[in-house]
Amino acid sequence: MAKLKSVYFCAECGYESPKWMGKCPACGKWSSFAEELVRREGSSKQGADGRSFAVVRSEPVRLCEIKTDEVPRMDMNDGELNRVLGGGLVPASVVLIGGEPGIGKSTLVLQTVLKLTGVTSLYVSGEESAGQLKLRADRIGIKNDRCLIVCETSLDGILRHAERVAPRLLIVDSVQTVYSEALESSPGSISQVRECASLLLKYAKQSGTPVVLIGHITKEGSIAGPKILEHIVDAVLQFEGDQQYLYRILRAVKNRFGSTAELAIYEMNRSGLREVSNPSELLLTRNHDGLSGVAIASAIEGVRPFLIETQALASTAAYGTPQRSATGFDIRRMNMLLAVLEKRAGFKLAQKDVFLNIAGGLRVSDPGMDLAVISAVLSSNLDMAVERETCLCGEVGLSGEIRPVHRIEQRILEAEKLGFSRILVPFNNLKGFNKKLKIDVQQVKKVSDAFRLLFS
Repeated sequence: MAKLKSVYFCAECGYESPKWMGKCPACGKWSSFAEELVRREGSSKQGADGRSFAVVRSEPVRLCEIKTDEVPRMDMNDGELNRVLGGGLVPASVVLIGGEPGIGKSTLVLQTVLKLTGVTSLYVSGEESAGQLKLRADRIGIKNDRCLIVCETSLDGILRHAERVAPRLLIVDSVQTVYSEALESSPGSISQVRECASLLLKYAKQSGTPVVLIGHITKEGSIAGPKILEHIVDAVLQFEGDQQYLYRILRAVKNRFGSTAELAIYEMNRSGLREVSNPSELLLTRNHDGLSGVAIASAIEGVRPFLIETQALASTAAYGTPQRSATGFDIRRMNMLLAVLEKRAGFKLAQKDVFLNIAGGLRVSDPGMDLAVISAVLSSNLDMAVERETCLCGEVGLSGEIRPVHRIEQRILEAEKLGFSRILVPFNNLKGFNKKLKIDVQQVKKVSDAFRLLFS
């Protein structure tokens, strides 16, 4: 009979130790060990010399002898999701989707499943009842008689249902609620999440059925459970967005079958999530003519260009210490750009409150936003408006120079497509770009050159 044994697991990386340790030797995290009860079963055979050997079930082959065929991907009937997955869902793959509570993870997966035609899918719910899922499906407004719903948290029960139904797609919502009866620990613990994920991965590889796991996240924003959970799965998708705004971003953190530079943008409405194929038209209001503190940036998220409003407000500090606040932009980078404005451009902002906002509730980390940020701040400080038909892109260095940015061709073509008449780009960033354009492309070397073109 299997013996019960108390072991300690690191909550960050899943490192196992027979005793409690203050610092994890694998990841270096302090006070991360938690005690759990596990069953130990013999899984190895002993040789003549007393050493233990695992049972061999495979044979090594030469790399040149391995045949690789193009695997047909499953079309998810969602252009945005297909882009993030690298062209569709790969058979026998395991995809993990994580995000904030209430951000729309279950809604995204359910409406994607309902859109699949001719595909039998099994949706396993460990958090919601079948009635709740029915209400959500009615709100989405898509009917599909090939989608099967089961409320189950036992992993053995889930695998029995999957073997009986033989679905072409299995969804588990969520992996932190599933437990294996072979372990004594509670659902959501490190050992349970690791064991359940490993068995679901084994089921996917043996049956060829793709599995989609929905995961919780911690207060720090990382996916709950051991880090090995993200190593086990084939793709990790992060669902982001502010619940106060309509837009949601789905980006790939890990993808063994495609690029991690892709992202998808959705708009939340009463009937679910709507694909946003051209985010620039939704993020731009184009009604700021004559208003100071607004600059249009040509940004890149992943490999996707879009234009976005950068709004800034600079006012005299009401208190002794000036305030610095940024929404959707790194506050430390904004402070660096303000220091560049003071030192290299001569504009005194030490006694000014500066507030920065990226319109639409998006969070952008593209360095090409720098030129638009300092232009919006200076526009508000001088109370002079930037021309409505002008957009900007460029990274600002500490010496005040405008540094080249990547994918400049896509940024320019996106601005031209949306009807802008002028774009400011870094100097010598157009090497090899010979297309004839309707938009006026002006190159700038320093921030002073950009300000001269914008405000003279």
